[in-house]
Amino acid sequence: MKNDSKPVTIATENLSLGWAKVMLALTRPGVTRLAPLTLIVRGFEPDGSPAEIGEIRGAVDAFLAAQGKKDTENVAFTLFPQRYWDMSGGDRDAFFDLFIESFQRIQKFNPRNNKRGSYFQRLVDLNGGGQGPNQLKWMLDDYRAHPKARRTSKFQATTFDPARDHSSAGQLEFPCLQQVSFVFENGALHLNAFYATQQVARKGYGNYLGLARLGAFVAGQMDLKFEQLNVFVGLAKMDVAKSDPDFTELMNVVKAYASASAKQLEPA
Repeated sequence: MKNDSKPVTIATENLSLGWAKVMLALTRPGVTRLAPLTLIVRGFEPDGSPAEIGEIRGAVDAFLAAQGKKDTENVAFTLFPQRYWDMSGGDRDAFFDLFIESFQRIQKFNPRNNKRGSYFQRLVDLNGGGQGPNQLKWMLDDYRAHPKARRTSKFQATTFDPARDHSSAGQLEFPCLQQVSFVFENGALHLNAFYATQQVARKGYGNYLGLARLGAFVAGQMDLKFEQLNVFVGLAKMDVAKSDPDFTELMNVVKAYASASAKQLEPA
C-alpha cells in the first residue's frame, strides 16, 4: 500500500468533477492514500447549490447500491438534512427543533447506526437528547446581534468530542470530520471542513454535497453569498479494491467526464 505523502490540492468549479479528480488521484498506479488532501470547490448557483454533473452522481449512486452502501443523498443528510430545511419553510428555529426532535426518534428506532449521533446532530445538539448546545444557532444569532464584530475564531463548530470519541476500538467510522469553520470575504462566505480521515469512494461525494448544503444554509441565514468550500483531509483513503467490477464501471464514467472537461479547458 503506497501513501502519496506529497500534499495534493485540487481546485474545481464543479462538485462532481472535484470528487472525480480526487478519485483519479487515488487510482494512480501504486497509490491508495493521499496525505494530506485539500479540495477547493467553487461554482455555486444563486441559491447556494453546487454545480454537479448528474451522470457522475448517478454513477456514484449506482456503485453504492451495488456495494450495499448508503447513497449520496443519505450521506449528505448526516451533514445537512436538506429535506427538513425544506419542510421548515425558511424558519430556522423550526428547522432546528424539527431535526433535534426527529433525530431522537431516529436514534431510538435504529440505535446500532445512530447511537453516537450524526454530524449535523453534533452541530445543533452536541450533547444529544435535546440538551444542546446548538453551535450553529449561537453563531447565527451572534452574527445578527453583532454585525460588526470580529469574523475569526468564534465562527467554528466541533463535531469531535474527546469524552465520547477517544476509543481504542480498531475502527470507528464516526466522527471522521473534526470541525467546521466559516470565513467571510467581501460579502461572501467560505466553509472550511477538517477531516482526520475520509473514505472517498463510498462517502466522499455525499460528504462534499452535505457540506455544500451546510455552507449554503449558513450563508443564506447571514445574507451572504456562498462562494467556496474548502475540505482538508489528513488521510484520504481508497476504501474499495481497484479491481472491483462495480468500481471499474464507476471509474469508466468518471474518466469519460474528466477527459471531456479537460478538453473543454484546452486553448483553441
